[in-house]
Amino acid sequence: MTVKQCYEAMGANYEEVESRLRTEERIKKFLLKVLNDKSYDLLCSSIEQSNMEEAFRAAHTLKGISQNLSLTTLYHSTSILSDILRDNQQYNETASEAFEQVKKDYEKVIEAINVLS
Repeated sequence: MTVKQCYEAMGANYEEVESRLRTEERIKKFLLKVLNDKSYDLLCSSIEQSNMEEAFRAAHTLKGISQNLSLTTLYHSTSILSDILRDNQQYNETASEAFEQVKKDYEKVIEAINVLS
């Protein structure tokens, strides 16, 4: 699988990240770092422990990573969750629905990156 095909599988914007990082080698280098990033694990554990402040930070970090790598679908879902968690100290149904979407999008990204690596 090429990096471009990986981006297509993730629902991400290859042209945008290519304009930012310039080479497929550099894109792949940073994309593979997502596999070792702990923000998603922190998000999951923070929500499980009802630590909404930490969950917000983790969601916000994932949002930034997604934006920098043009992981469009994951960026949109983490952006929504981040906004919800910023405004709410309680985990509610809206946050739960947003978190479920983040989980789906994150799994899709990780699955595609694993095929790439």
